[in-house]
Amino acid sequence: MPKVVSRSAVSSSTDARPTASAAAALRVYYCICGEFILVIEKSLTALPKRETDGATIIRTQDSGNHQAIVFKLNANTSDPVLVERSGGHERQYRFSCPRCNLLVGYQSTPPPIKSGPFLYILRGALTQMQGQVPRDAFDDEAALELLEGATQ
Repeated sequence: MPKVVSRSAVSSSTDARPTASAAAALRVYYCICGEFILVIEKSLTALPKRETDGATIIRTQDSGNHQAIVFKLNANTSDPVLVERSGGHERQYRFSCPRCNLLVGYQSTPPPIKSGPFLYILRGALTQMQGQVPRDAFDDEAALELLEGATQ
């Protein structure tokens, strides 16, 4: 059998301008367990937060002057949950990690993902460093312990 030889050359230039694809880097986010959950074109810290629960708001559909954000969510859906809010009730269609079932986000319309105008990612649910717990994962833990202590 003849021997196959291939040659390749890699060239680069420090004078070359960055391309549009290089400037539009995608960000990858993982669950606390290390499972890949979200790829998105913007940093979650740069997106607006919801006042009711501090969740990050991802616009899923174009609306007027606002463009939808490009993303891919790897999560399982679950049954809807009715959450009591100060102004009434809110139905949440929740998404959880496929590996450990940790709740990572929700939307206000029935699945599939992107069927409604917004997707909400819960604060502290995702990290950019695989296997590392995000800094804000346990922010509400102290407040929860104080509440539990006051009711006992």
